[in-house]
Formats: sequence, C-alpha cells, structure tokens
Amino acid sequence: MHISEGVLSPSVLVAGAALTTAGVAVGLKRLDHEEIPSAGILSAAFFVASLVHVPAGPASVHLVMNGLLGLILGWKAFPAILVGLGLQALLFQFGGLTTLGVNTLNMALPAVICYYLFGWGAKAGTRQHVLTITAFACGSCAVLFSGVMVGFSLYLTGEAFLPAAKLVVAAHLPVMFIEGGLTAACAFFLRRVRPELLEGQYVPKSASQF
Repeated sequence: MHISEGVLSPSVLVAGAALTTAGVAVGLKRLDHEEIPSAGILSAAFFVASLVHVPAGPASVHLVMNGLLGLILGWKAFPAILVGLGLQALLFQFGGLTTLGVNTLNMALPAVICYYLFGWGAKAGTRQHVLTITAFACGSCAVLFSGVMVGFSLYLTGEAFLPAAKLVVAAHLPVMFIEGGLTAACAFFLRRVRPELLEGQYVPKSASQF
C-alpha cells in the first residue's frame, strides 16, 4: 500500500503529514518505557511483512499486519508503523519520504479503528472462539480500511486516479483473508504464551515468577 512519490497533490500530502503527526504524538504519549521492546518487535514484523510487494498502479499490494499491531498496540501503532515505513523508504525506496505521512496514516488509522472495534475480543475472560473471530475480523478489516483510504487518497488528488483507486481496493480483497488468518493465529498463540500483550499490559519476567 505504499503510494509512490510524485503522485499525490501537495494538499493531500500536507493533510496526511499533519494527521500522522497528531497520531504519533498520541501514540508516544501512551507508550511506556517498558513497552518499547514489544513495540519495536511489532514494528520489525510490520517491516518484514510488507517488504514483499506487488505493484498495483501507483501503489502496491503486500502483507501489512496492521491489524495485529492495532490489536496489541492501539494508538501506539502510529509510531511503530511510522518507523517501519521510514526504514523501508530510506533503505529500499518503497513509498518515499514525502508520502511517509499519508502512507503511515493509511495503515495506522485503520489499526486504531479496528482496535476499538474488535480489541474487546482479546481481553481476558473471552472464549477462544470469540478471540479467533474478533482477531480475524481485526486483521481483515484493517486491510480493507487501509485499501479504501489509499484509494481515497488517490481520488482526492484527482478523478483521473479513480480507476487506480478501484484497482488498489480490489487487489487487497484476497489479502484481507490472509491477514485475518495470520492475525487470528498470532492472537491464539499470544493468548497461550503472553496474554498480557493482548491486554495492553507489560509484565516483567521477574515479576511473573512470584
């Protein structure tokens, strides 16, 4: 879902950068020092998952894993995704620095929205099948919302991009089901080994031994 440089209008770029700055500020405010390692690991997972991409017009199709980041991090997904996209832009020229704000917004905002829509299913006390269903919905809907936002970003630049916007959304429909399955599998695994991550809480290993 990386939108290349030189595609979007200046107004869309500025609006995306401003909204991303606000989202990152909220995420950093809620990020505790103890949570930085887990946020870094999730940012690295996002970085690796979205490295393999298929061009689709002015954007690209690839695994995103923003639903998993949203499920675990909430608003803290904004700085995690920003770091991952920034490294991809600098190291591999995916997207670009001028589109970093818009690309981050298109992936991080759906992650936060899905956190509020489906995050309740990851809380302690929910049945395993409820966790699986909500995690699948979180992963698939995050990709769907991101695809729609990418298409909307292109449409706001000009109606000439409407066919490309439709192509981006349609191309991500199969990815939705893959992402949903991966998110559900990861949530199932974390419920067994580190349930506190799904609760949004950090429990030091030394404390868990008592």
